[in-house]
Amino acid sequence: MDSLITAAARALAQGDLIGVLNRVALREDPPALALRGIAMAQLGELERAKSLLKTAARGFGQKERVARARCVVAEAEIALVSRDLGWPEAALEAAWGTLAAHGDTVNAAHARHLAARRLLLVGRLEEAEQMLWAHEPSRLPPALRAAYELTTAGLAIRRIKTGQARAAFARAQEAAREADHPALTAEVQHASRVLHTPAARLIASGETHFVLLEEVEMLLASGDLVIDACRHVVRRTGTVISLATRPILFALARLLGEGWPDDVPREALLLGAFRAKETDDSHRARLRVEMGRLRSELRELAEVRATKRGFLLVPREARRLVVLAPPADEPNAATLALLHDGEAWSSSALSIALGASPRTVQRSLEQLAAAGKAQSFGRGPARRWVAPQGPGFPTTLLLPGPLPGRLG
Repeated sequence: MDSLITAAARALAQGDLIGVLNRVALREDPPALALRGIAMAQLGELERAKSLLKTAARGFGQKERVARARCVVAEAEIALVSRDLGWPEAALEAAWGTLAAHGDTVNAAHARHLAARRLLLVGRLEEAEQMLWAHEPSRLPPALRAAYELTTAGLAIRRIKTGQARAAFARAQEAAREADHPALTAEVQHASRVLHTPAARLIASGETHFVLLEEVEMLLASGDLVIDACRHVVRRTGTVISLATRPILFALARLLGEGWPDDVPREALLLGAFRAKETDDSHRARLRVEMGRLRSELRELAEVRATKRGFLLVPREARRLVVLAPPADEPNAATLALLHDGEAWSSSALSIALGASPRTVQRSLEQLAAAGKAQSFGRGPARRWVAPQGPGFPTTLLLPGPLPGRLG
């Protein structure tokens, strides 16, 4: 490898993108094209970067398998950043195998880390954790170690383990400082803000206030009966009853929770759960049926009692009942949660991450756009969606992946 390529590679490792381009901008050999592609990607020119990396990969001979594998890893990283979740996982796995077999442990670790980040993004937390456990972070270079710790923090946040997340952010900050990489340092600082911004609303005894993620963690371990409107579950410590596929039952449970410790009138329940502005005997009969179903579902955690004017939810062992709601009630909250990560998403990638049909996601995006909460650019397959910049709220509790606890 000649001196200019070596110097450009060192500049890239230090985050000096202009230094990289100054050294290789006029060269057309495969190593120079690969370095230019990575630099252009970090400058946000993703389409140009992909083109350069593909050309570089083709330029490397069949015997230069390691160089070609490094180009594949770089392409995978661009796909992850551009939220191209349909990018072939098998190609990244093959590249990782090639790099590991030829002793390039750093880039092999980076490939596995990218795979872990993708799994985290789509809510496959256990698989992502297994990927991270495959290598020892202390042996990684500082920049990659910082990225590793950011992913570790992301896992801890999804599982509502704020102590572990705070420790991982501290290690990431230290590694970024050691790498002397300003952009990476800024990324760590931005990511860690999620611990210091309201994550949900707590509704208890008729009062509502915002809570941090750490307070959510304490609440879930407190023994209180929690009606979780972020994941549509009812829970007390380790017992979790999912009503995600029973929207009417969950709507009734939430209304009863918001009214606790008082009972809730039948008219309010019919209006809130069934949208029935005028009621008759058929509505009241349906309410009794649904309340019977809710009583059966929640029998382990609470009792549903009929009163003269309505219904009352009585916790069996918990000292109080609370409702945990998103910072703002939004019918397309899950889609908005992903858009708020700051990256540009395609509708197909959102469909993969949310596990929803493409038509459902498209309808959600159109509604968000009409409300001014999402905007798009590009056309056809190149169309991407983002959330407008401005004050928002963290959406950790709305992202794919289960909260801690078992499903009852």
